Amino acid sequence: MLYTARAPKPTGELDFALAWLILALLGFGLVMVYSASIAIAEGSRMTGHQGHFFLLRQGIFILIALAAAVVTFQVPTRTWQQAAPYLFVAGIALLVVVLIPGLGKEVNGSRRWISLGFANLQPSELMKFFAVLYAADYTTRKAAVMHDFKKGFLPMAAVMLITGALLLHEPDFGAFVVITSIAVGILFIGGLNWKVFAALIAVLLAGFVTLILTSPYRLQRILGFLDPWADPYGKGYQLSHSLIAFGRGEWFGLGLGGSVEKLFYLPEAHTDFLLAVIAEELGFVGVAVVLAMFVLLVGKAFLIGRHAARLERNFAALTAMGIGIWFGVQAGINIGVNMGLLPTKGLTLPFLSFGGSGIVANCVAVAVLLRIDWEHRQMMRGKTF
Repeated sequence: MLYTARAPKPTGELDFALAWLILALLGFGLVMVYSASIAIAEGSRMTGHQGHFFLLRQGIFILIALAAAVVTFQVPTRTWQQAAPYLFVAGIALLVVVLIPGLGKEVNGSRRWISLGFANLQPSELMKFFAVLYAADYTTRKAAVMHDFKKGFLPMAAVMLITGALLLHEPDFGAFVVITSIAVGILFIGGLNWKVFAALIAVLLAGFVTLILTSPYRLQRILGFLDPWADPYGKGYQLSHSLIAFGRGEWFGLGLGGSVEKLFYLPEAHTDFLLAVIAEELGFVGVAVVLAMFVLLVGKAFLIGRHAARLERNFAALTAMGIGIWFGVQAGINIGVNMGLLPTKGLTLPFLSFGGSGIVANCVAVAVLLRIDWEHRQMMRGKTF
């Protein structure tokens, strides 16, 4: 059941603290992407040996994402609720399209992108946002039967199984974990029977173990994660260099631009392993600041959800908390992977890592958060939505 304890009334027209937090994350990410990618860009023919290649592209992605966020903020929450099922179906369609040879683009053995000519679209990033909306809408509509396993849980489980099958076929195990966490978290907050929830967690854990044991690719990642030093030039190569970066950074780091691991040692330094470069250049303090910003972001999302629950706006409450779950789980997994606490998943760090689809999806989600909060403030002034 939604948490409806009394929360303080919001003041002002907009939560500028949240807006500035996101701008700080985007700005910091832009600087670190440039620092982590300059050597790779200068040494690659694909970038024309231009050191600023990824900096310019990330800057363009951020501008597009901010423009999309401004447009998104104009959309009322009720419109998102009405559109949620259609957006989810569109997301499923995109996940199918990406698997079609000739339409989906394959990189390093994974088919996760659709080429748009000037950029690549990654449907799984959009699907995270669509999953939040759909799960929130479903749970709101099924509130009266959420305690019923057959009527409340099974339909949602069937839909998520289809989504999971498509994601695993790419394969994109990381996105599958995040989307599953979003759906399960929203169902639980929305009133899913705790016995069903416990059984679901047990089944999911068993399913994850089965997926790992039946896939040599995933099993290799697990073995490399458990002891990266056993094969530092093979399956443990990426993690071992990430750990070296953390060790070199110590308390205050080597200084911005001072990373050695980004010089063709650490693969994906500007995407999946950006935090390792942050750790090497800015040390424990830099990593602690990143952690603090994500804790604040997730806390803000849940606080906005509490306001919505107090006003009996269940869809808005579940959407806000679902966004918080999304950012918290994805950031937590990425940080855990970089620190050697979790096996590699191919997940980026929200708002910070290089990538267009992820940045746009993240900023659109925050715009929805800001819209929900803005509507609360207007309701306090006697307006209705």
